[in-house]
Amino acid sequence: MREFTVPPLAAAPLVGGLADAVFDHAESDPGRVALGRKDGAGVWRDVTSGELGAEVLALAKGLLAQGIRFGDRVAVMSRTRYEWTLFDFALWTVGAQPVPVYPTSSADQVLWTLHDAGVSACVVEHEDHAMTVGSVVDRLPHLKRLWQLDTGAVGELVAAGARIDDEVVHRHRRAVTPDSVATVIYTSGTTGRPRGCVLTHGNLMFESDTLLAGWEPVFRSRPGEEASTLLFLPLAHVFGRMVEVAAVRGRVKLGHQPQLTAGALLPDLAAFRPTFVLAVPYVFEKVLDAARRRAEAEGRGAVFERAVDVAVRYAQAQEDREFGLGPGPSAALRLRHQFFDKVVYGRVREAFGGRVRHAMSGGSAMDRRTGLFFAGAGITVYEGYGLTETSSAATANPPERPRFGTVGPPVPGTSVRIADDGEVWLRGPHIFSGYLNDTGRGGPDGWDGWLATGDLGALDANGYLTITGRKKEILVTTSGKSVAPQVLEHRVRSHPLVAQCLVVGNDRPYIAALVTLDQEAVDHWLAMQRRPAMPAAELVRDAALEKEVRRAVIAANTLVSHAESIRTFRILARPFSEEQGLLTPSLKLKRRAIEQAYAEEVAALYR
Repeated sequence: MREFTVPPLAAAPLVGGLADAVFDHAESDPGRVALGRKDGAGVWRDVTSGELGAEVLALAKGLLAQGIRFGDRVAVMSRTRYEWTLFDFALWTVGAQPVPVYPTSSADQVLWTLHDAGVSACVVEHEDHAMTVGSVVDRLPHLKRLWQLDTGAVGELVAAGARIDDEVVHRHRRAVTPDSVATVIYTSGTTGRPRGCVLTHGNLMFESDTLLAGWEPVFRSRPGEEASTLLFLPLAHVFGRMVEVAAVRGRVKLGHQPQLTAGALLPDLAAFRPTFVLAVPYVFEKVLDAARRRAEAEGRGAVFERAVDVAVRYAQAQEDREFGLGPGPSAALRLRHQFFDKVVYGRVREAFGGRVRHAMSGGSAMDRRTGLFFAGAGITVYEGYGLTETSSAATANPPERPRFGTVGPPVPGTSVRIADDGEVWLRGPHIFSGYLNDTGRGGPDGWDGWLATGDLGALDANGYLTITGRKKEILVTTSGKSVAPQVLEHRVRSHPLVAQCLVVGNDRPYIAALVTLDQEAVDHWLAMQRRPAMPAAELVRDAALEKEVRRAVIAANTLVSHAESIRTFRILARPFSEEQGLLTPSLKLKRRAIEQAYAEEVAALYR
């Protein structure tokens, strides 16, 4: 299939802007719990719709009092936290445009974003961020204001706007239309300077309303249940931003978690008890790996692996039935699944707080077996695909018929086309209006409203999309063989001991790989073998460890032809990091930077 379209479920909005939902809910249902917020003692407290509306209004007054006007751009550099949502909706209320900045950004990255966007003010989380902005402020002629959250920025602004009349704020809000610019979000910059994607209020409203309408079972697992989600994705990323908007518009209780580490995230999941989560594959992989390590430490490793196999086969049989390829799980498989549900799967669900039965995943590809396991364990993960330019999801697996290993059919109102060279093209009301300061194009790439994504993919007979790689990342060996590295990298990375994998081989005689290790998993692996901890320099030369990584490479090679297979690999002493400039803020590999940083190691693979 070369093209597939799904009719819209939600109409493109004709009037209003994103902030209207906050004030509409505050008026119609002021006592409903809208957000959860941690107090100074770490206890979750409810915030009602009425309280949220009052806080947004007060902050919007302060922004006006401090000189923020309709159309101004204001940078926000912070981790995911309650105040970011306040600033987003307060800025949208007065017609301003938030420009998110990753909290881990370097001074050079901050300078580029703030200068390119021409921001007039900046919100930072703490002193380190303030110092980063301060180090480049002399090259930011438009920057006039800097507010710091941890030194009381919200209270300062609220006090400044105390004398402004409510109607002044609402006049600004009523001037916002669906065509008004809502935000400028910068791309990850894997192949060059990040570009600012201009997204309108209409883009984000259509996207969130479509997902709320089409994925109702995800948001409300049980009839009458209060929908809630804990947002731990970075709000600087379009996926996190879409979650924020959809939660507020869909009357979903929203909490914020600023740390994506298991030690911080798992206790808050247990305390907040969301009904669904939206995450990246990394989160689901970490939960699965942690469950496996716990079972092994308790001497139940073999039982856990049998439970994984049963979950995968059970979910596979259910999927086959939905697509007319089989009768569904057999009676014997159902009995084994029921047994493991009590002794294994329930503990996996408890890791997410106990109430999660549905989840959505995006940002990168999820291994099919991982998706099948979670579905068999009672948490169906609906994988989707999108870009900053598409306001998040452009395709997503539907609740009634997920096909694991694919990113689903187009979301309602969207068309997907596969170009002659295999590139994925997209069209729909959620597609951005263009790149900031890009006078050469003035709109989406492609022809007749189509956005050329740069990704390669294929549509099956049911319109489900599978992403196979990036056009710019295709490797061509000296023998002329073209290889998409992502398939190999994802499979190698699925091994519990592997943190990252970078496949190389462009203009070289064969394919090879650089592999980094998951230190927590390696420590557990050594302990299970009753071996002492080892320095990284020794680990990379350990024969038993190399044998484990080789197993991952052999498994990956079964997916491709011999000419495309990984012939050799090198284990590195430390993972690629954002601090080294080797990862984007959304944790994507910067291929050129890694190959340059590890030029000697790459060269050694071909000696």
